[in-house]
Amino acid sequence: MGLSEEHEVLLSQQPPHLWRRRKQELLHWTERDKYTVSAKRTVLWNGVEIDAELLEALSSLQQAGVGTEFSCAGVSPLDEPIDHSLYAYVTLVQSETADQFVQYALKHMRNRLLVTLEVEKGRYDLSSFFIGHNRSFCWWMEYCAAHFPKRNGKRVDT
Repeated sequence: MGLSEEHEVLLSQQPPHLWRRRKQELLHWTERDKYTVSAKRTVLWNGVEIDAELLEALSSLQQAGVGTEFSCAGVSPLDEPIDHSLYAYVTLVQSETADQFVQYALKHMRNRLLVTLEVEKGRYDLSSFFIGHNRSFCWWMEYCAAHFPKRNGKRVDT
């Protein structure tokens, strides 16, 4: 039995200077003191505990017919796996509607959004591009999910 090689396709188009900025932010983040701005808030959604900051976005995506698998708002700056993630993220199950939503989000969030497609697993990983912009990412996900266009019950390209 051969091992299949998994690969991700980068769909975001950030210019080189933003990748350099991101690398600098990561270096600064690892060296600075971590402190709690606010406690992590979770809610039960479809039988799964999720970050409260993503509740509206995930609910709107579900109503639009976009399946989600994982999510993390990671809004606590504590350097602990349970309370913090460097980047906020949402994982979408690939489908025609998810494809359209990803294009919509890329158009509206532009350089704030990092999107990869895990081809073999059939899922998109959407995350905040910049460190420390987790709450902003959650707000933009909510905005894009709520404003994702629909005509006659079907999603349309925008």
